[in-house]
Amino acid sequence: MMPQHSPAPSAWRRIQTAWGLPDLAGKGRFVTANLIDSLGNGLVVAFTVVFFVKTTSLSLVAVGAALTIGQLLVLPFPLFIGRLLDKYGPRTVVAAGNWISVAGFIGFLFSHAAWQIVLWQFVVQLGSTAFWMGNSPLTVLVAQGVERARWFGFVRAVRNVGVGFGGAASAVALSIGTVAGLQAVMVINVVTFAVAGWLVITLRGADTSEAAGAGPAEPKPAEPKLAEPEQAAGETTGQPSGGYRTVLKDTRYLRLVATNISFVFASTVITVLLAVYAVDNLDVGAWIVGVFVVLNAVMVALLQTLASRWIEARSPVTVLVLALLFNAAAFVVFGTLLVLPGWAVIAGLLIAMVLYTVAEILSSPPTSELSVVMAPEHLRGRYLGVYQLSWSIGGAVAPALLTALLEGGAALPWVFLTAISVLAVPLVIGLDRRPAVTSEAAPAGDVAPVEQFDGDPVG
Repeated sequence: MMPQHSPAPSAWRRIQTAWGLPDLAGKGRFVTANLIDSLGNGLVVAFTVVFFVKTTSLSLVAVGAALTIGQLLVLPFPLFIGRLLDKYGPRTVVAAGNWISVAGFIGFLFSHAAWQIVLWQFVVQLGSTAFWMGNSPLTVLVAQGVERARWFGFVRAVRNVGVGFGGAASAVALSIGTVAGLQAVMVINVVTFAVAGWLVITLRGADTSEAAGAGPAEPKPAEPKLAEPEQAAGETTGQPSGGYRTVLKDTRYLRLVATNISFVFASTVITVLLAVYAVDNLDVGAWIVGVFVVLNAVMVALLQTLASRWIEARSPVTVLVLALLFNAAAFVVFGTLLVLPGWAVIAGLLIAMVLYTVAEILSSPPTSELSVVMAPEHLRGRYLGVYQLSWSIGGAVAPALLTALLEGGAALPWVFLTAISVLAVPLVIGLDRRPAVTSEAAPAGDVAPVEQFDGDPVG
């Protein structure tokens, strides 16, 4: 009998493998929904303040305060969204998040008073929070147990590309400067986010290995025998047992949450610290800072998926420790620029930015994956609600704390960021992909049949 040979992978599949991309066959709707959300966020972040300054009679300070209050009101809601994730599953929550944002964008179009901006900013941020809380478990569902690190890396790269293009498109709209042009951008956001929600709620697709033209799946990296079972990628319905007390007793997961706070603070360096530090303390032109910000975005977009090939074959502990140490090294370099001569500052900024970006590339896939797979399936939404608090609270506290430290001394924020990065290293030791073993297992009747990616329950 002639030996059976697997068909040679297609040229496109060879390109995907070389660049560290997951098998995208049959996943177009999921990818498109993520790209739309990223483009929309790029548009909104870049021009929301100007939109309200141009379309209302409010001052810049009043607009900024209203947007901040609206965002702060969302802080407690991840815990509520976590309960919805456990009850309805990530697909429904992600789609609902898109549609809630649609309602907020429509509200933006008719906002003229400060309280209206607060209200609709709250709605938009609530939708964004629901989207990102549900997107990680939905990514696990899409990955179907293989290439998870690649999928998380790919989603991160898509987000960077989308935010970049969205910001560029927003800059074009702002250059036009007319109220009608700004309102047109907001209408485009309304339409595209509505489409994104429809793409998610109607996700269909057979197993990628059976999709037409798909090459053979890559071998899955070895994992401990206690790794999350395949069915953990499914969705559940009903009211699961246990609650947030169970999450707060899970010290392994809380260590992951605490570690992520250090990454959240690090993620604010570009938006909060870099420009004011470089211009006011290093006497560097603002345009040079812009060049380094673009460098960061380009590196993430080009290298994130390639790095995922390396990350997927290694322990998450190893990767996270490296990310923390790269962050610490970057912050040390940023701080020491204060004592360097002028000719060396630019070179130092380049080195620091490269180290910082490598840390960002390394940290994103394992933290996103572990936040999902370390949680027991029947309480996954509640676990993610607690994990999301690290983003919500850290993102709210970081601007005030880091700018206050900078006011106290130019080196202080870098000392603080270095310290929390180093102190987080012991917290990741022992973390792995095993879900927590809880004494409060979900009753048999509360767990729905495992759902395939085509949306039809098995059995």
